[in-house]
Parts: sequence; structure tokens; C-alpha cells
Amino acid sequence: MESEKRLPTLGEMLFVLIGFTVIMFMFIVKFEISIQLALLTTWALIMLVGLKIGYNYKEMQDGLLRGIYDGLESILILISVGALIGTWIAGGVVPSIIYYGLTVINPAIFLFAAFLICTITSVATGTSFGSAGTAGIAMMGIGASFGFPVPLVAGAVISGCYVGDKLSPLSDTTVMTASLSKVDLIDHIKSMLTASTPAWIITALLFLGVGFFYRGSGDMSSATETMAALKEYFNIGWYMVVPAAVVILLLALKKPAIPVILFGALLGSLWAFLFQGVSALNAVNILYAGNTIQSGVPFIDNLLNRGGIVFMLDVIVLIIFALGVGGLMERIGVLKAVGNYLLRWANNSGNLTLTTILSAFFGNFFGGAAYVSVITGSKITADSYDRLHIDRRVLSRNTEAGGTVTTPMVPWSDGGVFMAMTLGVSTLSYLPFLWFNFLALIICLIYGYRNMFIWYTDPDAEPVKRTRSGKKLSVS
Repeated sequence: MESEKRLPTLGEMLFVLIGFTVIMFMFIVKFEISIQLALLTTWALIMLVGLKIGYNYKEMQDGLLRGIYDGLESILILISVGALIGTWIAGGVVPSIIYYGLTVINPAIFLFAAFLICTITSVATGTSFGSAGTAGIAMMGIGASFGFPVPLVAGAVISGCYVGDKLSPLSDTTVMTASLSKVDLIDHIKSMLTASTPAWIITALLFLGVGFFYRGSGDMSSATETMAALKEYFNIGWYMVVPAAVVILLLALKKPAIPVILFGALLGSLWAFLFQGVSALNAVNILYAGNTIQSGVPFIDNLLNRGGIVFMLDVIVLIIFALGVGGLMERIGVLKAVGNYLLRWANNSGNLTLTTILSAFFGNFFGGAAYVSVITGSKITADSYDRLHIDRRVLSRNTEAGGTVTTPMVPWSDGGVFMAMTLGVSTLSYLPFLWFNFLALIICLIYGYRNMFIWYTDPDAEPVKRTRSGKKLSVS
């Protein structure tokens, strides 16, 4: 006879959540064991609770596989971007961008320029991964040549990359969030602009100010050495950036991301063969094995010895394990139980905003992927918006704030791992400099608790305040 299934109790839910956190801390911080093994260990922890509340192994395995399946698109994008990074380095695309960047960008405005360039690239392409793997790597090279701390440069790069991931109509998470929230895509973007615009302006001013502070330490001799090394090992020219222009144009025309990125990777191989003296066989093999260079300049070797599908294998394994955690938690009802507890106090726009952000962040922290976060953020709290007569445009905005922009903040999420691997900076090192990401969160919370830019489907449900004479005034 099949045992009766039930939702986890508060104690069982806390056992899973606290156990997950302890395992991650002990493996990563205390014993410095791989994150992959830590996530695999949490599978066993979650399954023990699942068995206790009535699920058999086959049912939990189905949930685990479903979680992995839901994130397969991000894995395919990782594979494609890995191939693209390798061939764009070998083909001279990234080295040329770094070279010309060093000639035209003033160190005093570099951080602002890096943030702006990555913003434009991500908005035009809709992908934070692709933007970081191309423009982002170039900015890291330029910043290191100017003597900026690499975690600070990474913060500017990632902040810019996630502007587009959050706002671009070409972004998969933007489209997915609008769809899950049942909001028109353009209305969703307009709603996000109310919070993202001030966040972007403040972030730009911060990077501009910090850039002027560091301008005296900009090491131009290092920049000159870098340019000389790039000129020696690569054929530098304006035509080297043609593959980048083609990919950005195709993505801007709303062509499918995966085939476009793979096409860009093939163009990189062709450029390596035609312009960099790489043999045809090696040019193709770079798609899988990545680029190798021994320039004698340590940071160039560290920056440009990367890419290829093999470069992403550790990341892919990690993301599979993280997606499995999310699938298991969904299957045995941990996500639903957490949602039930959170919603008990979501009785106004402020608490509901915080609840949505926490629900979405929960998807990143325990599910390991932006896709999971936008699902948890939108699905857990959607009914509460309807109950309070708050327009779902607010739901979609808060979901992106708690989900998309917090992805690179979690060391084992797909975004956190990709950014750390691609830019060569650990998550905890660049975390304090994700100024756009933090500001987007803070502004959404301010809007929620101050009832600003909160739209209501029923005017009678909108909170009001009164003047001393007793006349009603709208809060928003």
C-alpha cells in the first residue's frame, strides 16, 4: 500500500534549508571541497525528508530530472558561449577589442565605460553570459592593464551585463517572467524601468566617481606592455571585430540565441584560420579545447588561456546538480511549504514585495538557476497580488529584482559560476561591487513600502492617506 504524501512540516522544512546551508558552508568554506560534491550531498538530505513524508525514490527521481530538464536551455547556452569565447580569442576578436580599448578609453572614465559598454551589449543581445564572455573579457583585460582591482572591474562588467538580462526584450528571463506573471512583455519592461532607470543612473555615477578616484593609480606602462604583447601574438585590425558585430546584429534581429552564438563561434574559427595563422584543424579544435597562449605577460596568459566547450564542463556539472536540488525541493513540496509560510504576512505592498524578492532569491539559492528563481518568485506569490488587487506588473518587476539580478550573487548558481569562471574573479570577491544589482533590489523595496509605482486593479483597494482636514490623498 502506497504511503500517504504530505507537505513538509515547519521542522522538516527547516531541516532541509538549514542542512543545505550548513553543507554548503562546510564543504566550500571549511574544508574547501568542490561545490559539486556539496550539492550532490544535499540530494541525499532532501531525499531522506522525501522518504519520511511519503515519496518513493522513483517519484523523487522524476522531480530531480524535471528540474534538470527545465534548465537545459541554460546548459546549451553555456556550451555555445564556451565555444565562442575560445574562438573569439584565437581569432583575434577579443584581443583587438582590448587593444583598441586601451588606445581610446581614458583610465579616469574606464569603470563607467565598462559598465556602459556591457549595458549596451547586453541590451542589444539579451544575454548576460554572451556579454560577459565577449565584451566583459575585453573590459577585464583593459581594466587590469590600467591597474584597477579586478573585483571592481568585474563588478562594473557584471552590473552592466545584468541590465540587459533584466530589461532586454531579447532576454529569455525577461520573456519568461512576463509570461509566468501573465503580463504583456512591453508592459513588464516599462514596469521594470521605473526601478532600473534610477538604479542605472546611480550606478553609473558611482563607477564614474570611483574611476576618477583611481585615475592616479592607472598604470599606463602596464597598458603599453599589454598592447605590445597583443600586437606580437595577434593580428590586430578593425575587421577582427566583424564576428562580434554579426552576432550582435543577429541577436538584435531576434534570431534564436543558441544557433547565433554557435555561428559566431564558427566565425571565430574561420577568423583564426584566415587572419591568425592557425591551421584549419586547430581552428576547429579550439571550439572544444579552447585557446592557449604563452605571451610572457602573466595577466594576458591568464585572461586569454580560456574558452572552449571543455572550459564549461565543471560549470555544467555544477548547474546540473543545482537544478536537481531545485527539482527535488519542488517535488517533495518544500517550495510550496516555504511559500505558504511567507504568504501569511504578505498583507500589504511592502511585505508582498519583500516576499516576492525572497521567493525568487530562494530559487537561486536552492535551485541554482535564474530560470528556477523566476518560477518560484512568480508562482509562489501571484495569488497574493490578485488578493490585494495589485497589478501583476508589480509582480513581474519584483520577480526580476529578486531572481534575475541576484543570480550572480550566489556562488553555485549558473550565473555566479559562469561569471566567476569567465572573468577569473570569485563570486565573493566581486559581490560587493554589484552596485546595479543591489540598487535594483533596494529601490523595489522602497517602492513597495512607500507604495510608489504600485498600481492597483481596483481603485477602492488602493491605500490612502488623509490631510488634517480629512481629505483623502492618494499615496502613490
